Amino acid sequence: MTWEEVRKAYPDQWLVIEAIEAHTEVGRRLLDRIAVIETSGDGAAALQAYERQHREHPQREFYFVHTGRESLDIRERRWIGIRRADAAYSQQVPSA
Repeated sequence: MTWEEVRKAYPDQWLVIEAIEAHTEVGRRLLDRIAVIETSGDGAAALQAYERQHREHPQREFYFVHTGRESLDIRERRWIGIRRADAAYSQQVPSA
């Protein structure tokens, strides 16, 4: 589906979507084909659904969005460093 088709099929709703086909132009992610993964009644529920999907399938490209937006404005950010989930934690020993 395209974003226009998604908006017509799911008016005024929060969704978790997956980018099936996408590309980047000038730092913006453009979604050519989208699949609706989940619908939610509110933004908080959509965020939780997004986080769950991302944890279960980290290699897939998910977003949580509201269909009230006429267009998607997804900006790419380059992360430097490591994610907290990948970091090794050490416990500090209390000083005597």
